[in-house]
Amino acid sequence: MNKKLLSLLLLAIPMLTSAQEKGLDQQIDEAFGNATGWFVNFIFYQIPFTDNVSIYWVLFPLILGALYFTVYFNFINFKGFFTSINIVRGEYDDLEDRVDHNVEIAKSQFTDEEDNPDTIRIEGHSGEVSHFQALTAALSATVGLGNIAGVAIAVSIGGAGATFWMIVAGFLGMSSKFVECTLGVKYRDIEEDGTVYGGPMYYLTKGMKNKTLGKILATLFAIFVIGGSFGGGNMFQVNQAFQLVQNITGGSESFLVGKGWLFGLVMAILVGIVIIGGIKKIAKVTDKIVPFMVAIYVAASLFVIFVNYDMIGDAFSQIFYGAFSPEGVAGGAVGVLVQGFRRAAFSNEAGIGSASIAHSAVKTKYAASEGMVALLEPFIDTVVVCTMTALVLIITGNVAAENASLNDAQAILLTSGAFESAISWFPYVLTVAVVLFAFSSMISWSYYGFQGWVFLFGRSKKMEYTYKIIFCIFVVVGAAASLGSVIGFSDAMVFAMMVPNMIGLIILAPKVKGELNKYMDAIKSRKA
Repeated sequence: MNKKLLSLLLLAIPMLTSAQEKGLDQQIDEAFGNATGWFVNFIFYQIPFTDNVSIYWVLFPLILGALYFTVYFNFINFKGFFTSINIVRGEYDDLEDRVDHNVEIAKSQFTDEEDNPDTIRIEGHSGEVSHFQALTAALSATVGLGNIAGVAIAVSIGGAGATFWMIVAGFLGMSSKFVECTLGVKYRDIEEDGTVYGGPMYYLTKGMKNKTLGKILATLFAIFVIGGSFGGGNMFQVNQAFQLVQNITGGSESFLVGKGWLFGLVMAILVGIVIIGGIKKIAKVTDKIVPFMVAIYVAASLFVIFVNYDMIGDAFSQIFYGAFSPEGVAGGAVGVLVQGFRRAAFSNEAGIGSASIAHSAVKTKYAASEGMVALLEPFIDTVVVCTMTALVLIITGNVAAENASLNDAQAILLTSGAFESAISWFPYVLTVAVVLFAFSSMISWSYYGFQGWVFLFGRSKKMEYTYKIIFCIFVVVGAAASLGSVIGFSDAMVFAMMVPNMIGLIILAPKVKGELNKYMDAIKSRKA
């Protein structure tokens, strides 16, 4: 299979090279943009709020939903934080051993009348990956360019105060992640060979009383997640990684100019090797890459911060003062709040539903245990990593209004320059980190898209390899071509996932509360 994949990628090279020479990619991009612009404009429609500020409508259900879940689950994002850490550490692993793997015993323990037979059978199965591996697989899709470029854009437009609202959004997003990932485990499918199929497609079809509505929402979600996996989870990642590699190797004088296809081919081969093995192989890679790249990035950030320790107090003053009194910055307080929430939502994907696909593969009998683990994800992604980036930018003075028109590629270079002011050689390390961020995001998003693909087209090996080959070809395309409209369309599809997912989360919240009570009772009985 790997030989077939390689041969197809090699066949794509001359076509891509020809496309670059003829400018065909730009023509395709323009035609695609004209055809899909209505969808992108709808998803990213901005509601005028003040003379200077407009708010994306998609932020409203994300923020209001997160607020609702935080209150409904009695501030689980704070009260359950240390329990979540203990679960990842394996503190409660013995609870899993109490549940006999026998299907009949599993049925007697999970007697929800609305659970169909598949769900009951599933909950007697152990899953595929550990709590830690599920967490890193999901984190690998979210910790990435949004933490580097996205934060730079947020503080450039909204000032230092945007950081405060990013942190608030991160804490609220923890509640949404808890709900969707608990449901992902509760309603997952497990094949006879142990392969797990989970995510919003399954809890929307299985969990909702109105089965017709559930199937419609699940089908929409599956379509959106496939589109998002090809674009934002693939082409955008490899394209931005290539731009940074080209910049670090000489910019316009780099030997890589015009050779994006070569970079894409190497990445495609590496991605292909990993994703052919499924979630187990993906998890084995991400549980090594994610802690490594986050540790490097956080360590470098702390170095810059502590080298300028005398400026830390002033940085936090700018963050808090700017959050509530940002005169003249991006339309005032509302503008700063919008920038913070927007970039946090783009970064941690809480409420989008994607993470529940990775978390559903966990080895557990208690759905809420993985929901608890998942709530750590926005904390690590937004509260820790994004805040570190923001502090570096603020301390090094890179929050000027003249940077407000940055695109993602320029924003990465701004962040790189901020680190370089304290660590001269760090741009090289950041380049490696960005490539790892892009690589890990691609392999995780390939899994998300694959789950949507098999939901629509069936679980045969033929369908599996068809999707994975197409995905790898798009890696080469993404590095070689200038497909701005395609990436814009895919970003819109990622946020479109929120619509069917959030409807399901609100309706199924009582089911999650039941799972939480069941798990917390098990922990209490263990201590008794």
